[in-house]
Formats: sequence, structure tokens, C-alpha cells
Amino acid sequence: MAGGSGARVRRVSRPGSPGSEVPAASVTRPHVEARSAGGGGGSRRAAQDRCSGGVPSAAWQHPFLNVFRHFRMDEWKRSSKEGDVAVVTDKVLKSAVYRIRGSVSASNYIQLPRTSTQSLGLTGRYLYVLFRPLPTKHFVIHLDVSTEDGQVIRVSFSNLFKEFKSSATWLQFPFVFETKTARRDLAGVAPPRARWTCLHLDLRDILMFYLSRHYSHLKSIRLCASLLVRNLYTSDLCFDPAVTVTEARRAKLSVSPMPREMAFPVPKGESWHDHYIHIRFPSDGSKAPDTQVEKSCSPPEAVLLGHVSRCLPHPVAFGKPLLSSRSPVAQTSSHRCPLPCQVLSAPRHLPEVSLTYKYPEVSSVSAFSIRGQSPSAWDEVTHAHTEAGGRHVLADESSGVPMALEDIGSCKLFLPDPVLRLKGVIGFGGHSTQWALWTKDGVAVVYPCHAVIIVLQIDTGQQRFFLGHTDKVSALSLNGNDTLLASAQVQPPSMVRLWDFQTGGCLSLFRSPLHTICSLSFSDSGALLCGVGKDRHGRTVVVVWGTDQVGLGGEVVVLAKVHTDFDVHTFRIACFDETRMASCGRGSVRLWRLRGGVLRSCAVDLGEYCTLELTDLAFAQALDGHHVPSAGMLFVCSHSGHILEIDHQCMAVRHVRRLLPAQPPGAPLTEKQNFSMGSGIAISSLSVSTTTCAVGSEDGYLRLWPLDFSSVLLETEHDGPVSSVSFSPDGLRVLSTTTSGHLGFLDVPSREYTVLARSHMAPVLALSTEQNQGQMATVSLDHTVRIWDLATLQQLYDFSSSEDAPCAIAFHPTMPNFFCGFSSGAVRSFSLENSGVLVEHTRHRGAITSLVITPDGRFLFSSCSQGSLVQYNCAVSRCCVLRVAANLVCQDGRPNPNILAVSGDSCRLAFVGPSKCMVTVVDSVSLDELLHVDVSTLNLASNHPDWAVAVCFSPRNSGHLLVSTSSNKVVVLDAVSGHTVRELSSVRSRACSSLALSEDSRLLVAATGRTITVWDYPTQASPSCQVYIGHSEPVHAVAFTPDQLQLISAGDAIFLWDVQATPERDGSDPEACPVHEAGSNARHLEDLASGASGLPRQQVPVPSQASLPPRSTHDRLLEGSTGTFSTSDEEGLGEENHVFEAFLQGQAPTPPVLVEKEASGGGDAPREAAKSSWTHAELPNHHSQMSEWSLRSGKAGLPTRPDSYKHFTARYKTSTRVKSVSLPPVGREQLRLKAVVGYNGNGRANMVWRPDTGFFAYTCGRLVVVEDLHSGTQRHWLGHPQEISTLALNQDGQVLASASCCGNTAARCQIRIWDVPQGLCRHLLSHHDTAVQAVAFSPDDEFLVTLGDYADRSLALWSMATYELLSSTRLLEPVHGVAFNPWDANELICVGTSAITFWLLQHQGTDTSFQVHREPVPEELGASELTSLCYGASPLLYCGSSSGQVCVWDTGTGHCFLAWEADDGEIGVLLCSGSRLVSGSNTRRLRLWAVGVVPELRRKGSSARSSSVFMERELTLDGAVVSASFDSGMDMGVVGTTAGTIWYVNWTEGTSTRLISGHRTKVNEVVFSPSESHCATCGEDGSVRVWSLASMELVIQFQVLNQSCLCVAWTPQSCGLPEQQQVVAGYSDGTLRVFSISRTALELKMHPHRSALTAIAFSTDGQTILSGDKDGLVAVSHPCTGMTFRVLSDHRGAPISAIQSTSKEYGDLGVEGVELWLAASADQRVSIWASDWLRDRCELLEWLSFPAPAVSKAPGLLPPSLAAFCPWDRAILVCVGLGAHEEVVFYNLRQKQVVQKTPLPFFAMSLSLSPGAQLMAVGFAECMLRLLDCVSGTAQDFEGHDDSVHLCRFTPSGRLLFTAAHNEILVWEVTGP
Repeated sequence: MAGGSGARVRRVSRPGSPGSEVPAASVTRPHVEARSAGGGGGSRRAAQDRCSGGVPSAAWQHPFLNVFRHFRMDEWKRSSKEGDVAVVTDKVLKSAVYRIRGSVSASNYIQLPRTSTQSLGLTGRYLYVLFRPLPTKHFVIHLDVSTEDGQVIRVSFSNLFKEFKSSATWLQFPFVFETKTARRDLAGVAPPRARWTCLHLDLRDILMFYLSRHYSHLKSIRLCASLLVRNLYTSDLCFDPAVTVTEARRAKLSVSPMPREMAFPVPKGESWHDHYIHIRFPSDGSKAPDTQVEKSCSPPEAVLLGHVSRCLPHPVAFGKPLLSSRSPVAQTSSHRCPLPCQVLSAPRHLPEVSLTYKYPEVSSVSAFSIRGQSPSAWDEVTHAHTEAGGRHVLADESSGVPMALEDIGSCKLFLPDPVLRLKGVIGFGGHSTQWALWTKDGVAVVYPCHAVIIVLQIDTGQQRFFLGHTDKVSALSLNGNDTLLASAQVQPPSMVRLWDFQTGGCLSLFRSPLHTICSLSFSDSGALLCGVGKDRHGRTVVVVWGTDQVGLGGEVVVLAKVHTDFDVHTFRIACFDETRMASCGRGSVRLWRLRGGVLRSCAVDLGEYCTLELTDLAFAQALDGHHVPSAGMLFVCSHSGHILEIDHQCMAVRHVRRLLPAQPPGAPLTEKQNFSMGSGIAISSLSVSTTTCAVGSEDGYLRLWPLDFSSVLLETEHDGPVSSVSFSPDGLRVLSTTTSGHLGFLDVPSREYTVLARSHMAPVLALSTEQNQGQMATVSLDHTVRIWDLATLQQLYDFSSSEDAPCAIAFHPTMPNFFCGFSSGAVRSFSLENSGVLVEHTRHRGAITSLVITPDGRFLFSSCSQGSLVQYNCAVSRCCVLRVAANLVCQDGRPNPNILAVSGDSCRLAFVGPSKCMVTVVDSVSLDELLHVDVSTLNLASNHPDWAVAVCFSPRNSGHLLVSTSSNKVVVLDAVSGHTVRELSSVRSRACSSLALSEDSRLLVAATGRTITVWDYPTQASPSCQVYIGHSEPVHAVAFTPDQLQLISAGDAIFLWDVQATPERDGSDPEACPVHEAGSNARHLEDLASGASGLPRQQVPVPSQASLPPRSTHDRLLEGSTGTFSTSDEEGLGEENHVFEAFLQGQAPTPPVLVEKEASGGGDAPREAAKSSWTHAELPNHHSQMSEWSLRSGKAGLPTRPDSYKHFTARYKTSTRVKSVSLPPVGREQLRLKAVVGYNGNGRANMVWRPDTGFFAYTCGRLVVVEDLHSGTQRHWLGHPQEISTLALNQDGQVLASASCCGNTAARCQIRIWDVPQGLCRHLLSHHDTAVQAVAFSPDDEFLVTLGDYADRSLALWSMATYELLSSTRLLEPVHGVAFNPWDANELICVGTSAITFWLLQHQGTDTSFQVHREPVPEELGASELTSLCYGASPLLYCGSSSGQVCVWDTGTGHCFLAWEADDGEIGVLLCSGSRLVSGSNTRRLRLWAVGVVPELRRKGSSARSSSVFMERELTLDGAVVSASFDSGMDMGVVGTTAGTIWYVNWTEGTSTRLISGHRTKVNEVVFSPSESHCATCGEDGSVRVWSLASMELVIQFQVLNQSCLCVAWTPQSCGLPEQQQVVAGYSDGTLRVFSISRTALELKMHPHRSALTAIAFSTDGQTILSGDKDGLVAVSHPCTGMTFRVLSDHRGAPISAIQSTSKEYGDLGVEGVELWLAASADQRVSIWASDWLRDRCELLEWLSFPAPAVSKAPGLLPPSLAAFCPWDRAILVCVGLGAHEEVVFYNLRQKQVVQKTPLPFFAMSLSLSPGAQLMAVGFAECMLRLLDCVSGTAQDFEGHDDSVHLCRFTPSGRLLFTAAHNEILVWEVTGP
């Protein structure tokens, strides 16, 4: 496992990396040469347009441009043709036209301009294509349109297309021919009587409506077979072919008549529409004349089929007079609001339009806006699309087909376009790992990740992307001034892209003359680009391109091209002369020069080194303004370890040195060594700075040498061979890459190595996300399992296996575990806490194909390639197999995370099987079959049978099952009946291999080959979709993050996408959206028409205020304020009806509002000046109104925990607490809690100490422990139902406040107010929903403030006089800490994620109001958060940050004036008194600072420097500091850590003493010495701890790393003297260790078991050890010799849960032996044996088996099977376990029967019998302990534990009882009856 850096240099942690927007890809836009332009208007361009760069001036293109004439089509110099292209004379037009025909459209075409590197540069908004489709043929028209940001969009029209498709870089529109017959071919051949058509395209609106981009110019056109084309025209004017000049003037139309040159000939007296077709796309609803609209046309009509259901303006088409030349269409807006779409009603009689309609019955209209038109524009709405064959087609009414308007009221508006934005990429390399470049300023690194090029800011972790390559990037190069980036891809013939590095736009895309490119090198200025590769015959080719004109709109030209026969491995252009280059390869170093367009080279004479395999070269660097002797040198390295220094001016080798790995660092290297001196360092790369040479080698080392190579200056070891090294421009950092996919850099001054990126080295097969910690797990074909942090994209853990490849993975939803399936068929459970394997199951025979776990965490399912399905119980940490079903899942399945799927309610399991054509749904508990669907019958029209590829349940509606099929469709089935609900077609011709549906069912995401397809899932009819590229290999898995804000796609790399959509908040089901009809209110229609722009949003949409009822006066205060946030719980508006009803009635309580205004200036301004920026906001007085208003956000799922250890998170518990326990009467208790062992290191600020009074209190579970530090006596305050999170003591020390989290017995968090002298709870407060982060008393003890955690996000203020809630407010971001001003009880301060908040309390009678002021985190702190705070000398406030800085604020002015680096990690604790400050962090450091000069520095303001603040003392503790308390002089204090330890710290002596300690993890066993002087405990942390029973202080600790200690035993009393006392412990690796107590040493280690030990015991004489393991084997060993002499396998297959031995007192048992011993196993079986180990005798006496009920009868953690000999009657055996009833069974070995049964309230988890009195203690999973008196039969129940009581142990005398729950140990004193 590897979780650190990839090098053995100290790891440096970096802050999280925020996402970055994806720069658009584009191609070059060179302008067109000046030619005379035909057509009216300006026909020449100004001379300056040639050299102006970018898009040429548009003036010369007005009023229109004849494209064919301008580019002289007859010459074919500036255009090209391919295939059957000829000039013919058309009889209808009586003119020459171009005929393009052929069976393959892609092979027969006309293209303008000639090459793809050129550009037409036509800026006209409209493009007019005059063409006629050839009868019964297909045709294609491609347009490459450039946007203002440089993106090139391909727009295509064809009757080959069946449906509309789109992505970020292309649009595909089907061209549809409608007929009057009942059968319509939606995408068929042209009709026999196809007519000449004027295709009128509005390029600006097409880009805006469909891609939200701004049109720049038309780059290229390709007209493909089969069609006739007369000409092409561009213009900024809208022409109408059927409108005359007279008509246009009379009607005052916005359209212009068609110029004569563009017009078709029309016979005299006839209508233009009788002979031709006019198609305008899209329509803008412009006015048209009211004449010439009644004539009919011939049957076949051409129309365009657009993206109807996308809720964007529909494409428009018309083929006859149809309102003259415009298409009547109801246009929709892309404005997004939370309300469902409404269906509007248009008036049946439309005003002010004298038109004739053939179908007046069409009146309903489906629209959201009419783009600001007047109501008269509704006359156009009656012409919409027809529904043909189940699809929506745009048509005109003249076709003779009845019209029907589309009902889109049932669909919600589509999401932002694009709805996904690439945020981050996890990965490096792909084709090669040698390409990683520094930017000029050295703050960023450029590297490829398969087909994506990434720019990574090394300080912030922010990524920027270059997208456009369709295959893996094979080479990269960046010019010297960071303006041009060149990249080549692998796929031959290799394509090269030139990028504008600053903007991310693609300037040029051209095909290189090389078949493959392996190296690129830019000159420093960027004028030259050299490429090296192979041609089709495998010969080496060197090409030099001229790139100086690319940025000015010019083309890339080939300056020189050379074929060579020698090997070229590396090629570099010299930085001092762009015409000189150097190359190296096998046995060759050549110097090149470009002169006069000719590239020549000359070889350097290497002499005897001519056979070296040279791998890299670098030119020496010269200091600015100074010349050094090595400045003219060229350094070349070899695979044999040689470094050659070559004078490139003299072309001679000056020095040859060989680097040997075994040579001492200080020994000088000779200049020349022969080849017989041994193997040298295999050098793969080198880089040279002004004084140093960095060398990377295949042994994994990066070494820094001086230029004379006299000694190694610094070296760093990586975990793989180094593939490249590179110095930063300043020479202070060295970038290195490895073949194992690691990218990092070495900071030379600090000698610290930072890993920038890690990567899987093979495709990722599956992924899973963790719910709470923001982690992701991936499995790959590189045989690794990796855990990633989604916030930083950094690798946390790495699990690898050389033989067994992981195939599937799944996180447990509640436990810190994950499950992984392997190719061998094994399923293993891993723990993230100890990074080890918990359990392994091998029930499968084939490779695991899928793993899935139910959302409630109860069951895990796995499938394999052999068709078996296994069900596991994973409600426990060590999951167990429940059922195995053979031949149930499809047997020919490959690893696919979506072969299995569980419903959101955890009730159903769906899978593909038993054949690939079948989908089966079963009950997730019983595996009973519920549904069987044959997928092959769903598509009867297909000629090939369909089969299922993936399945997925809808999170919102568990009754819907989504099935991806091989026919590229996603079918939604009813999971109950199996009926098809709907179908979605994939845009790509690939089946969806993985499906993911967001929790709000808003987005459906599918992996379709190398792309990702996103559907607007709520849209029922023809839902729109978006396609995203970036992966170079098929995507294997897609998944949403738990917070639904991001999407993850995994294939060749791991992509993290930001979802640019607002989750649904209204509680409605988007899968069944209601249709709301609006009335004919003209005002409403006008608002709807003018309220939307019809354009997609440019940023993430937020819930619109229009969706809510009128706001209160406090809401209106927020308008116009950028820093404002409201405390209303918007998430709950749809959850509770009474709140929504109160909203509608205007009776909702007014929520408190925090308003941020601009603060006053800095400096020492008066306090009043700062307060003038505060804004008043009223708060509700009574808390009952507030509680009604505040909705339970926890019901909707907790938000992501902040990346701050300061926040309390309750430990996961498998127990279910009972709501009430019947406690014994006071004074009659048989048990009294005497002591608590342990401190809850999981709490935060949960320890208080008052030096003046000596009061000391801390928490352990749900107990408050008050301890006298002098006597060690304890008092225990019990009352909290859940784990306590924090404590606070008031100023006079008389009142203590404690807060606990919520749970199954507490609907809300409890805050208890304790009377310290009496030890009684005086008041109980409740308000927060999840957990309380902090509590604080005001300095006058009048107020108490409580702060909720990151999920609750609420701040509450309480009156300590009346204990009433004065006010409460919701916060928009997590707040980490709160504190009252010690000099002003009415002021408190909070620190949080992005700001510090000042709160000022104002009281007016019974009302309380706040004045709130927020200041952002200072820029000096970077991206860190403020995590802690404390007040210093007035008016100073100290704040700690997540990056380890301490900043000082002046509370009078509200500004930060000082900051310094106080630690390497997050500072969670700050305390200040006088001139001293104590800081505690998660780096385990506690530091004491001298801050006496800070008040003086405050007067300096912004000029203050932190050099006067120095550290006095430092201590390193055993865990992160979570609580601390010091005396007034800061000389001594008490500190608590996450390790469960409380330390006493004395700064004067510089010492730390352990006060309280305990196990950090689960306690597995407690045993006692025979004299009861000591006890020993063992835990999951691998420790065995020996305690003094008198003081309960830790005496000895034995620690074994990386193992868990599961059982322990103490030698019995018969062993003799105390100095011979031993403790034997069993571990998870199967070993036994014997420890000597007196000598405090390990005496013996044995390994009798192959699996983990679960039980251990000594024989009665102490000379034999009995041990049992999880496989059911019992081993008998000698502790003296370490030899195992007997192994019993009677319990094989079930873990041994208990072993006990006792002396044999009865002789009538029928067997021989001196002692009895028993073994109990988890399968409810108990075996009793009689043995005499000295005679090697062991005989089975009895075998007991108890019936077990169904698993469902004992939910949660399964109870163990336990048995014990009764100490007062050794012939009686006492047994508990998972039986038919909850009871204790007494079995008599002499009578061979059960003699007594004692009922229990629950199944027992632990059992112990007292050797003194006849008492029995039983622990339950319900956190309860029961003491049974076996004489009287009475029982008493006790509580105090916070988890399942899994351990009970009486001391040998029976006077004390030890109980344990997780890591809590409670010591009870037995008081007797």
C-alpha cells in the first residue's frame, strides 16, 4: 500500500484544487485573398485586411457575396473537388450548375476552401444554398462555422440522418421529405420530383439557439453527393425569394427581395412557390406580407427535422407561400425556472393578420416565450410540427397533412448547455510518460493525459484543459514565451494541433507528412516547429514547419523535410540560435542547421562511443550577461551511464564521464572510462541549469550533479524508472516523470518532493464513491486498487496484487470499508482505518463481474463470469455469506459495474441473466424472483436479437428499471409489470455500457464508447441529449458523486465533471411532471414572452424567485447585495406541507437574515466607523416559531463533510439503543459505576480544566467524567442518549454545558446544563438537528451560544436566565468555531469556510436582533479556511487556518493585519493569555508562541511583519490536538488528542505526562491477574495494555504494528510466583505472542494458525495454550517450547468465539481427564472436551448444537455464540447466542439435558459469570447491561455505554465487573443484593 509521495523525500501537502473551465478548441482562421467579388455592393477588400490578422473586414462582403464567383470555382485553385463532379446545364434554371453524384457521399464532393488549414472568412449572418437533391438519392451538406472564442462547429444537413444529434463541437440536422401519403419516411431518399430549393440558413441563430455560442464567420463548406448546386451566397440581409420590391415597401417588411443574381426564374403570371421551395432555418417569426399565401404546391415537400424536445427554438421549414417566406412556429425559451412548463392557449381568431388558414381548429400552443414579440405574433403559432410515426417533424400546412401541436408542457426546460464542465482529470501519460513541460514563469506544468492536455497550477492544484485530440497525445512542445503549444496524436497519419496557450483556442489543425510523430520541438520564439517521426515505410523523417504566421491568421507551412537512415531518439532546437538543432539516437549525435529552406546535418565523431545508445540531450544554459565555459556545450546521456560533453561549435567531444551507481558520492569521476568497468546508471533523461545537471535513470533515481560531475548533490528515489527530468526556468525545481505514471517535482532549496499527479497504467474498470469523506475507489487492469480524494484529486491509498487483478469495487455506505472483487473469484473486504483486509470470500469460480451494495448497507451482492450470484450480510464489519445461487447471472459477461443494480429502497435487485437477453428482478433479502423480462422481444423491428448490456434503477422511482440494450437504446421498464415505459436512443452508434441517473432523476448519463451522453431525463417525448468527448478509450464506468454536484467517468483516465444544473428542490417527481395550463391572461402571456431571452444560461442556474410566493420584507433586504445570504431553509420547501401552506397564506414566520455590506477602510479607524457598515436584521423572538420554520435538512441526506478535522463526526455504531431502560430503584442497585477508562478522542473541545478550582472534566462516549486529579476519584454524569461532542464551562465554573449528537433515540441534539457542585442536570435544551460543533458562554454568563456542525449549519443563542432560545439562524457555509468577546458580552465571532463573521447583539425589550458583518479570508492565506479562533489582548483576535497559518485581526476595525506560518497542518486549537499563544494542529504538534509584540505591530497596520513573533516551545503528542486548557500564565495545561489521550503539559519543564489514556479502537478482551492487582486489555490497534486495578493507570503497553490483537489470556494462579506471570495474545495474522509481565518483554512468538485468532485460553495448569481461529480450527500448543502438538478441526468453517478451561470436579462424566474445556463457534455449536495434556489425552465429552432463526430476526450485528462453565457448579454449562429465543440456556453435563432457561429482552452480545456470588452479567447490542441474580431470579438493567456492550468480565473475586463497548471500558463495583 502506498499513500505517500512517489519519492523518498519529505511529502508536501497541497491545498485542494478548485475546478477550472474547459477552454474551447478551435482551428486557425486565415483570411481569404483579395479577389473581385461578384454580386452587388463592395467587391474588393482593403489592402490592410490582408495583414490585419484574424477574421477579415466584412465591409467588402456587403450586401451579399457570390461564393462560387469569388473563389473562382472554374479554376479549382482555391477550392477542390473529389469524385464525380461535373458542370451541366439545368433545364429548369436554364443555366450551368454543378452536379455531384456518387454512391458514397464522402468520396464525391466539392470543398471550399481547398485545404482544412485555410478559411473562407465569410462573416455574413445568412447562408443561401441554391440546390436540388437528385431524385431517389441521399445528399450531405457540411458547414464548418467558427465562433467568437475560436471554437469550430461542424453543422451538417442530410437526408441520411434519422434524428437530431449534437455535441459541443457539432450539430447534425436531418433533412426530411414529407408527403401527403399516410406513410412518411422520416429520413429517406429525395422524391422523384424533387425541386430546386433555396436553403436559407441563419448561422448566428443556429449557434446561439443550440450551443449558446456567438457566431464569428464561416470557415469552410463541403457539398457531398448527390445533388445539383447552382451557387452559394452569404449576406447580412434577410432575403425572401417570393417577395417583390413593391410588396416589401407596401407592407414595410423586415425582409428584402431576393437580388436578381440569386433569384430563380419564374414564368410570367405564376407564383414562385409553385416551382421552388424556400426553407428558412431557424425562423425568427418576422413579419411577412399577407398576399400570395393561398396557392397550393406539388406533393413532395422538403422540411428540416430539428431538435424539437430540447425546449429551445425549433428549427423552421416551409415549402410554399405559408405566410410567404417564414415559418410559423411556437418558439420556446431556455430560461429555467423551478416551476413546471405551462401550456399556453392561443386565441382561436388571431388579430390583425389577414391570412387564410386551412386548419383553423388548431388553437392550442405549446410555448414558453415568443421572444419579445407583440401579441399579434401569436398568428404564427398555429403552424407547428406534425407528428409522424411517433416523431415530431416540422412541416407546413400546405402538405395536406392534419397538423398537431407538440405538447411540451409535460417536460421541464432543459438544463444548461453544456450541462457538464470538465473540472479535473486524474491521470498522466497514456502513450508516453516523458512529456511534461514547465511554463515560462515556473508556476504551472503542462502534460498530456491520453487525449487531453492539462495545465496544472502547482501551487493551487487548478487544472486547465486543451480538448480536441481524438487519440492519445504522442508529443508536446511549448515555445519560450508561452504563447504557442504544439501537440501531436498517435493515430496515423498523425495530426498536429497548434494552440493559443493563453486562451486555450486551437489556432491550427493540420495533417503532418509523418505517419507517426514521436517528438516535437519549438523554437524559443515559436517561429519554427520541428517534428521527428516515421513515415509509412518506417524510415525516420525530420520536418520543420514555419509557424510565425499562425497567430496572425496565416497558415503553417513546411519549410524543410529530410529522410534519414540513422536513429533519432531526441531532437532539440537550440535556444541561442533558432536555425541550429541537435539530435541523438543509437550511436549518433548530429548537429543540424536550417538555411535557405534546406535542413542539413553533420555527425559528431564519437570515436569508441559510437555504439552507445544515446537517450537524451540538453544545451548548456548561460547566466544572463555572463559567459561560463560550459555555455557552448551540449550534454548527451546514454543508456550505459555515459555523459558526453560536446562542443557544438567545434563539433568535438570534450569530456566523457560515466556515472556508476556503486561509486561513493565524494569520489571524483575520471573523464574517460572503458566499457569493462561494470554497468553504469541507465540514464533516460537529463536537464541542465546554469550550475547543475539533473539526471533521471531507470533505477528510479533523480540525481543532481554539478556540471563537473564530481559528486552527487541530491538524489530522490521514485517507485519506478524515471522517464524524463526538466529544470524549471529559475533552476530551483526539477520536474520528473516515471514510467509508473507519477508526475512530481523536487524543490532543490528545501529538498522536498511534491507529487503532482498519479495515474493508473491501464484502463479503469470500475469505480465507487464514499458517502462521507469525499473519497473514490477505482480498480484497473494494472492490478491496483486506488483510493482518491475527490477534493484534491490526490491518491490516498494504493493496494496492488501481482497475480490477482481487481475487477469490481463498492464502498460500504456507512462503514469505513470497501469491497473488491478479483479475477480469481475472491471478494475481499478492506478497512480504510487500518488499511488491511478484513475478510475474504472465495465462493465464486470465475472472475468477479460486478459488485453492488444496498443503500441501507445490509446486503452485498457479487456476480462472476461463471454466472453465480452471492449474497452477503455486510451490516457487520466482517461480512459473511448468506446465499449462493449458481447459473443466475449472464455467464459471458465481462466486468461491468452495471450488470447488477439495487433499488433506492434496498428492496429489489436487478441483474442481466440468466442469459444476456434476459433481465431478472429479485427480492434483495430472499432472492425470490419478482420479474423476468426478455429484452430480445422489446425491439421486434430489428433483424438481430437484442440483449441487455447494463441495468440501473431510478433513484426517485424504484418502480422504474433502466436497461441499456445492444441496439444503442435505453429502455425504461416498469419493475413490477415489465412493461416498457419509454425508450431513449443513443446518439452514438455504441451501446451504453454504464448508466447513472442523478438522485433527483434530472440527468441520465451513459457511457457510449469513448463519449459520455447526457439526457434530460424528465422530458418524456424525444428527450434531448448532449455528448461529451475527451476519453481516448471506451468509458467503462460513470457515476455521480454523493453530493450530486459532480460526475465521474472512468476509462483510460478518470474525469471529474462539474454538473451545471441545480438539483431539484421542490419534491416533485420529474419522471411524471404535471401539465399546468395557463389562462388567456394577456398580461401573463406578455410577461412570459418578454421574460426570457431564449438563450441558455452562461452560469449555474439557481432557484428562481419567480417560483416562490411573494417574499417577506426581510427577503427584499437581500436585493442588490452580492454578499448576502438568507437563513431560510430552501431545501425544505417541498418537504413539509404546513410550511408551504403557511407560505401561500402569507403566515410564514420571518427568517433571520444576515446581510453583508462593504466594510470600512483599514488602519486604525474608530470602532464606530467599522460598525457603520453593519446592517440591521430582525430575528424572531420565540423559538417555537423558529422550530416550525426550520426544516430537517438531515432527512434529505447530509452534505459533504468539510476538509477540516475540526468538525465532529460521530463514530459509526452498529447498535440500536432502546428508548427507555427500567433502572433499579435508587439505593438498591447491585452495580455502581466506579471508573471509566478512556477519553473520547473523537470529540472536539470535549475537555475542560479550571486551574484555580481544580475542576477537571472530559467525555467518554455519552458520559461526562469529572475526575479529581489528586485522588483519582471520578464522578459520572449520565443523561445524554448519544455520543457527546463538546463541553463548555462558564466563567465562574459553576455551570457546565455538554452537547451530544442526534440518533435513533434522540430526534435532535441534546444540550444539557449541569450544576457543577451538585452534579445534577438542571436544564435540557434541544434545537440542532445533527451535531453540535461548539458551545460557548458569554463573559457575563448571561448567554450561551451553540453552533451546529457542517450538516446542521445553524447558530443558536440561549438565555441562561430563562433557558429560552433567543434566536437561531441558518448559515450558508460550514462554520468551524465561535467565541464571545471577553470584553463585550454582546459581541461574538465565527470563523468558517470563506469568511470571518462579526455578530453584534442588540436587545430591545424582549426582542433580540443581530448586526452582522462578514470579512473574507485574507488573500495572504490563499485557498485555506479559518478553523480556530481565540481572543488576545484587546482588541486582538487570533485565527488559525487549515494551511497552518495564524492571522491576527483588529476587532475594532475588522481587518487582518498580520499572519505567519505557525504549522504545516490545520490548526484546530488556539489559546491565548497575555503575551503567549498556544497552537495545536492535526500534525500532532503543540507550540508555544511569544506574541507580546503583536499589539505594537497592530499600529503598523498593513506594514506589520511577523518576524518578531517567535516560537518558544514545541511538543509532539500522539495525535491531532482536539482540546486544550491552560492556566493564566500559559505555563501548564491539559491537552486532549484524537488518540484518546489527555496529556499534562508543563512548558517550564518542557515535559508532557499522560493523564488519561485508553484504546483508540475497539477493545477485544479483558483478563485479570490471579491476584487481581492488574488487568490486561487488547484492541484492534494491535496493543496489549496492562493496567493497575487500584488506580486504573496504564503500567505496560506491548504494541504490534499493522496487526489487530483479537484475544488475550493471563496465566492461571497455578503457575507459581508473580515474576513468572505471562500474558499470551492472539493476532489477526494467526500468530501467538507470549509476553513476560515482570521483564516487560516478548518471550515467545508462535504461528499455529493461518488465519486470525479469535479465542485463546490457558489450561488450568498454565502449561498449555488453547487457541481458536476464524476458520474454526483449535490448536493446542506449549508456551515453553512454542510447539503446536494438536489441531482440532471439528468446528471447521465457523469462527471460534469462545474457549474456556476448568478443572474436572466430577468423575461420573464417562471420560478420563484432569480438566474440562469448551469451544464455541459462530454456527451455534459448542463442544466440551476432557483432557490430560501431560498424557496427550483429549476426548470429546459433549457436542451441543442450538437451532438458529432466520437472519432477519436479529437485525444489525449478529450476536456471537458464547458458552461458559458455571463457576458455582462446574457441571453446568451456560450458553447464549442466536437461538430460537432470546434466552440464557443452562445445560447440565451430568444429566445431559437443559435444566433451566432464563429469558432475555434481546439477544446477548457478551456474557460473564461471577466467581463470588451467583451473578451473571449480560451485555446487549442495545447499549444495555443486565445483571441477573441466579439465586433470586431478579434482574437489574444499567446503561452508560454508547455502543453495543460486546464484552463483560468479572474479576476473579467477583467484586468488580468490567464492560466494554468499542473503546470504552466501564468499571463497575458489585455492591451485592
